[in-house]
Amino acid sequence: MKPLLTILMALLVPLQLASQTSRLRHRLAKADSLLSVRYYRQGYDTNYIFRPPGKAMLRLVYNLSGAVLEAESHYSVEPYRSYAEADYKGTLSAALTYKGVTLSMALNPGALIGKYKDYEFNLNSYGNKFGFDIIYQYARNFKGWMKRSDEPRIDIPTDLLSLKTLNLNGYYVFSHRRFSFPAAFSQTFMQRRSAGSWMLAASYQGQYLKIRPDDQLGNKSVSLQVANLGIGGGYGYNFVLPHKWLLHLSFMPTLIVASSTHMTLDDAKEELHYRFPEVIVTGRTALVHYWQRTFIGATGVVTFTNIGSPRHLEVRNVKWRFRTFWGIRL
Repeated sequence: MKPLLTILMALLVPLQLASQTSRLRHRLAKADSLLSVRYYRQGYDTNYIFRPPGKAMLRLVYNLSGAVLEAESHYSVEPYRSYAEADYKGTLSAALTYKGVTLSMALNPGALIGKYKDYEFNLNSYGNKFGFDIIYQYARNFKGWMKRSDEPRIDIPTDLLSLKTLNLNGYYVFSHRRFSFPAAFSQTFMQRRSAGSWMLAASYQGQYLKIRPDDQLGNKSVSLQVANLGIGGGYGYNFVLPHKWLLHLSFMPTLIVASSTHMTLDDAKEELHYRFPEVIVTGRTALVHYWQRTFIGATGVVTFTNIGSPRHLEVRNVKWRFRTFWGIRL
């Protein structure tokens, strides 16, 4: 009986593997079919925007990003101002897109050799109708200065402060049938004629700033927790230029409608109430040039936040990212 059972098992194993392979192929085919329906859905005016040829696309990207933090206060006896800039972060990435779904990998040369210890996470989705940015940064390598009253500037030590920032930006495009964000930022669409659109926008920024005490500067331990929600709108335009060039410009300011800010000085915690209006502003630009199957381009996204009042504490924050890329349609 044992030899017979062994023979039966040996015969059944290939059948089971074939059945599992068949089910996997069926699921992949179904998923691909759903992607095709979504990718080729005709919700746009083909006289203005259209899907480029090919189902897949490979992009090689160089990313450069940074952050600037400014503060001004008359909260204490001696008013002061400060300026700090985080080290630039440069990464190389490769992204493969298939029917609108992208898989990417990034490499930070500075982190590999120990010169960059900050980190950043970016998730972007740009659609014709809706889109969003999710940007998280933890920065510790700041350089800058601080100035009290009429005293000379004092250089800030690189390890004096650390900043954790979460930025969320979302938009809705009214004229999404003729104006395409993806044409400028992800190249999953192409803009055939120049067009623009008004947009609704929403922004959120959460920050945690930590400043350690320093005997030379004479400052105390300070932490600042900020959460802001902004609602607003803006306008964007795609210029289709001669010789297959595309230029994108957009500007979306939002007014902060909900805010929660707490400052802790040593062990004393205080809620800070600020003035109206406070703003979060997001600006975007892109320049793309197409050939038959390949393209090159550059994009920039800048988020500016201004909260508070110099009477107590005013904080201005700039977060920016610049990209250059080369791509080919497969």
